[in-house]
Amino acid sequence: MLDTQVTKAPPSLLYMVKQVELVVRSHLDELVRPSGITALQYTALTVLERHDGLSAAQLARDSFVTAQSIADLVRSLEGRGLVRRERNPRNRRELLILLTHDGRELLARHAGPVRELEERMVRDLTAHQTEQFRQALTKTWHALS
Repeated sequence: MLDTQVTKAPPSLLYMVKQVELVVRSHLDELVRPSGITALQYTALTVLERHDGLSAAQLARDSFVTAQSIADLVRSLEGRGLVRRERNPRNRRELLILLTHDGRELLARHAGPVRELEERMVRDLTAHQTEQFRQALTKTWHALS
């Protein structure tokens, strides 16, 4: 009888990236749930923390959600007092979304636990490997953008 070993191909990189995304999102949802927000809402708040005063379309792109779902997301965050909308002084037809004081406080409360989650994610990597990982992710993102 012949011993035929079947060599399995490793999972695709796309599959592995999706696995990481799902597990990160699950952990992030757990972290922010006590504040009454979702991981997607948290992501939008962090985008505004870096680039305050975005249009809904810009916020949707930078938060990885559709233009349709950003409206509900912003309405929910606005209802909680975490963001506010105001007219763009350069284009009165456009509303800009801005982070409120309460939104900044919420982000500050979660900064430590989120940093710990990120550290846990790369704890088996050296500092050099972590930086290489960051650069590789940036390059792959740019390649597809």
